[in-house]
Amino acid sequence: MTQLQSQTVPGGKTVFVASNEFDRGSKGPFYVVYSTDSAESRWGYRCGNCDSFDTAMDTMGRVECNECGNVRKPDEWDAAHE
Repeated sequence: MTQLQSQTVPGGKTVFVASNEFDRGSKGPFYVVYSTDSAESRWGYRCGNCDSFDTAMDTMGRVECNECGNVRKPDEWDAAHE
């Protein structure tokens, strides 16, 4: 069962952080964030190191926090992409 906590992001939108759904990062976890309380539509991630919602994901699935540099390794890694 998904445990959601409502939070307000800059701009005033309310989003829902799943405290029990996360991916490991280099400095702390990345928590999955949903746009609705029914957890049907994923909105993004919240950095567990600095609590920022300012994160970015590339086409390989690598997630990086733009505030503190916390990084989740890509889902698939290929040395040719370096």
